[in-house]
Order: sequence, then structure tokens, then C-alpha cells
Amino acid sequence: MVKVSSWGRLSYEEHALRHFFDREAASTQLRGAGPGICFGMGHSYGDVCLNPGGALWNMAGLNRFIAFDEETGVLTCEAGVLLRDIQRLFVPRGFMVPVNPGTQLITLGGGIANDVHGKNHHRHGSFGDHVLRLRLARTDGSVIDCGPEREPGLFAATLGGIGLTGAVIEADIRLRRVPGPFVEAELIPFANLDEFFALADASEAGYEHTVSWLDCVWGGGGRGIFMRGNPSASREGKAPRAGRLGVPFVPPVSLVNSLSLRLFNMFYYAMKKRAKGPILMHHESFFCPLDNVLEWNRIYGPRGFYQYQSVIPREHGREATQAMLGEIARSGNGSFLAVLKTFGDRQGRGMLSFPRPGVTLALDFPNKGASTLRLFERLDAIVREAGGRLYLAKDARMPRDLLESGYPRLAEFLSYRDPGVSSAMSRRLMGV
Repeated sequence: MVKVSSWGRLSYEEHALRHFFDREAASTQLRGAGPGICFGMGHSYGDVCLNPGGALWNMAGLNRFIAFDEETGVLTCEAGVLLRDIQRLFVPRGFMVPVNPGTQLITLGGGIANDVHGKNHHRHGSFGDHVLRLRLARTDGSVIDCGPEREPGLFAATLGGIGLTGAVIEADIRLRRVPGPFVEAELIPFANLDEFFALADASEAGYEHTVSWLDCVWGGGGRGIFMRGNPSASREGKAPRAGRLGVPFVPPVSLVNSLSLRLFNMFYYAMKKRAKGPILMHHESFFCPLDNVLEWNRIYGPRGFYQYQSVIPREHGREATQAMLGEIARSGNGSFLAVLKTFGDRQGRGMLSFPRPGVTLALDFPNKGASTLRLFERLDAIVREAGGRLYLAKDARMPRDLLESGYPRLAEFLSYRDPGVSSAMSRRLMGV
């Protein structure tokens, strides 16, 4: 047994870890191996990838590229391949993963299981929109190829299905052509949520990528820095330095507190507000700035941290977001990493896909125990009343009724679940 944690570091509990290296033998290894759950890089924040006291199937060893079609951009590879490795191999050849989440240090299988999203949802949807075929190994020993036209129900259940339909062992994904490795970005300060929504609406037609950093402390929250950008054909930019910073140890207390948060947010807002004109950024710096800070999750101290990410229908987005920021300000909690962005007018292909038309707010919170959980209950009430949902990839404590109200296809999804697959999250939220 090995102690394992997810990225939020909320717990370290023992698991029976089993490594997979041969995709041809995966179905044999899985037959009767449950209850267990697939594990990649462990960058999910909560308990979606954990199974305390039970089996974890580590799929990171399934990391081979199988085939690539230069004409169509279709890549076939094993599920343990990292998004970073796809990018570093194919961006120099003029192709890129079409949807980039906030970290490249996740596996292809993890991107599929959580149907991750990026800064370009209004143009390219979520990760599952670009998956053409999955090969799924089930704990009864079967291996099933599925896609939009072959086993479409199982395919839709697997996209965003948090690993509960079986183990993805390989997939076909369509990469997109890009003119080069850089993004021409523009930073624009905004003073309140009205200005944010005006910028978001005005930018979607002309910019592929839009996102904002939000100061959740100043004035009850609402000001921030809006970032928008497009792929660039320029060759004049600089690649990130090879050396990376890191947090070498876990401090005895969280370094994120009311004083450090206020000082950081004041400094960051002032620094970014002074930026003028377009900025040429390497795609790794633009999409995944924290990948250059090793083990940054340690700054939250020995008790770890939660991430709370919601999506609210657009018609209630302004009021609900303001209400959540008000609750956060009154609680004395907050986040260095508050992200606000809008999703486009499209639903995810997966039965449990998180993205939907609306506005999404994501924040990290140090684990302060009962006071943090009470804040989340107040935020839950706002999300529930607005008809929103929480992101399963980030969750560690959502109440079951919020899952049921936020994901109306849950009952349909459960009919495709592999009965030999189970996780801490599935037992907490679904009783299985």
C-alpha cells in the first residue's frame, strides 16, 4: 500500500497502486481487479482520482505515440501520454492540442475523463469535442472501441465521466493547425463586473482566447485584468527558460492569508495594469504559467487547499458572481488564483461535461476546516439558486443534491458505469 494524494493535498491515504505499461494486456490486468479507479498525474484537485484503501490503476506508463496523419491532424496515442509531450512534439510541426487547460502536466486520459476546457471554449469547445475514438478497457475483460457513431452512449458517458466507465487505454484526437508557438496577447484592466462582461462580449468575435484574473479582495471583488489573444505567426518571441522555480518544502502554515493575499493582489493588479500594447507570449507561458513553478500547491501548508469552480447560466451570471464575491470578501478568505471567464454557446458532448453556456469562476482556498466548509455552503446556495453546477475535477465536498440538480443526465450516465470501477468521489456523490 502506498500513500497517495491529489493536487489539493487534502489527505494522504493508502492505496494499492498497480502500474500499467502494455495496452494489449490492459484488459487482462483489469479483469476482476476492482473496485478501483484510473490514476494519471494526480493533478485533479479533490477526490475524483482517489480510492482510499482500494486500488489505483496508474496509467502513466501507457505513454506511447501510435500514429499521426499529417493531412488530417489526427493523432492516435495511448492514454498516459502527457499533453506537454504532445505539444512539444507537434507544435514545431505546426499542430497543437486544440483545447489547453491550465496545466500541460496531465495525461490524455485525464483530459478526456474530466473533459477539460481552456481559454477558447467560445471557439473550440472543450477537450471532448476533438476526440474521435476511444478504446475502453472494462473490468469484465472486454475492450470496446467507441465514438460519436459507434457506441455513442458509452462514448458520451466516458467524456467527462470521471473515469467511471472503465479505463481509456488509447484515443484518436484531432490536433489543430497553428502558425507557430506564440500567442499575441493583450492585457486590459477592468474596474468591475460590468466592464468584465462588456470586454468578454466584445472580444469573443475577434479573439480565440479570453480569460481574466480577478482580484477577489479589493472592494468586495470585481476588478481584474482581462487577457485576450490570438495565435501568432511571429518567430521573434522567446521560449520559456529551461530552469524552473519550485516550492522546496511544505511550510508549517499556509502562506496564503489575508495579509499576503491583499499585498499580492495589489501588486499584481498594478503591475499588469501598466502593461501596454500587444505582448508576444510563448504558448506554454500563455496557457500554463504555473507549470514553471514546481509543487506550487505546497504554499497552502500541511492542511492543503480546495478549489471551488462553478459555472452559472449567463442570464444569472452577473448577479450570482457578484453575490459569490461578496460572500468570499465577508468571509476573510480569498485566492491568488481567481479566474473568471465566459463559456460559449455550446454544451459539452459528455453526459457529465462541466462546460455550458455561461460564466465560470474558479478560486483556491486554504483548508481552514469548518469555516471554509461553511463558506462553501453559502456559495453552493448561490450556485443552486442560479441553476449552475460545480466542476467535478476540482471538487472534494459537493453535496449530492447539487450534483443531481447541476447534471441532469446523471441517471443516464449511471447506466453506462463499469460496476468494477469506484472512487472516493463516486461513493460520496453517487453511492457506488
